[in-house]
Order: sequence, then C-alpha cells, then structure tokens
Amino acid sequence: MISAHARESFERILHKAARTRLARSPDAACDMVPLGAYLSAAGDASPSPVADTAGSASTGVDLAARHANVVVLTISGIDFRLLLLLHFDDDDATKSYFVGDDQDKSFREAFLEISNLCCGAINQALLGDFPDLGMSTPYVLSARCVPHLMQLKPNYLASWEIALDGGVRLAATLCVCAHAPLDFHAEVSEMQDSGGELELF
Repeated sequence: MISAHARESFERILHKAARTRLARSPDAACDMVPLGAYLSAAGDASPSPVADTAGSASTGVDLAARHANVVVLTISGIDFRLLLLLHFDDDDATKSYFVGDDQDKSFREAFLEISNLCCGAINQALLGDFPDLGMSTPYVLSARCVPHLMQLKPNYLASWEIALDGGVRLAATLCVCAHAPLDFHAEVSEMQDSGGELELF
C-alpha cells in the first residue's frame, strides 16, 4: 500500500526535519544511521523485513534497551496516520544539549518544544501532497511501549539512531499506517526553513 517512492519521501522528509530541528545550529553534526525497517504491503501484523542501507534485513531492534523514554507525535490525514517517536534519555549530556543555559525551562518542556518543531517540519513538507493533515499534541511515554506499535498493523515501520554533536544520542522511529495506496515523491530542499515553527500555535 506504500510505494518505494513514498517510503523514500517519508525518510527524506524525516532526515531533513531532524537535521534542521534537532541539531543546535544548521552546521552542527546530525548523523542518522538506519537501525531496521519493516514493510507490510497488506497491512498485516507480521511485516516482512526490508533491507537497510547496510544491505542486511533487521529482524528487530530493542530501542527500549537503548533509551528510557519516547516522545510520541502524530500526523493524521485521510490517507494515512504517521507516528513519529523520538527516543531519549534524561542524562546530563542530553539535558545540557537541549536546555543549555536557559534555567527557566525544564528539559522535558524544551525537548517537547523541539520535538513538536521537528514534527511540524514533517507536517509542513507533507502538506504539498496531503493538504488535509492535522497534528496531535506531543506526549512522553516509556520506551517499553515501542514493541506495541505492531498492534497498529503498520504498513511501514523504520528506526534510525541519531548522533548529535557533543556525544548526544537519540533515536527516531517512523510508523505509517495507510488507509489507501500511497505513492508520492517529495521534493526535499536542503535549505533551512521555518515552516514547522507555525505548528506550535
């Protein structure tokens, strides 16, 4: 139900959003490495593995063991529902990276804002092909909930490890449940934009 072009478009959009919203500055390092991907053409509960860029098919990634928490963000439309999970820990390096010297803002508050900006950038990029999208309010769950994504019977499920400068490690999981065949080709510019910032309001 999700074409190869559509999967690649979702991935390119996510990668740009991570680079432009999660990194502290446009020239800061933000490297994404695929951890595994699954694709189900029929939308059943047991998708077949899709080879990652290293050329091997992953049979499962224990993201709950890598990170303690996830921020869950949802983009919904007529044709599909997309869940973006950003995996993180409350360690000192992560807190320092996202809060910095702002003593008036808690880490959770700052990270939820940045996560919302990241999801907003994805939403903005998708609006050209899907003008009827809406976003949910982000919320935090234990990473132990991640395996339950399979209960949604996703058509596409993929995860990446994210390395930011300063040694900060995150992960991202993209879960797409299609309600109709999806085939689109997103033109993703490498230039910085501010479209996602409007999603805060």
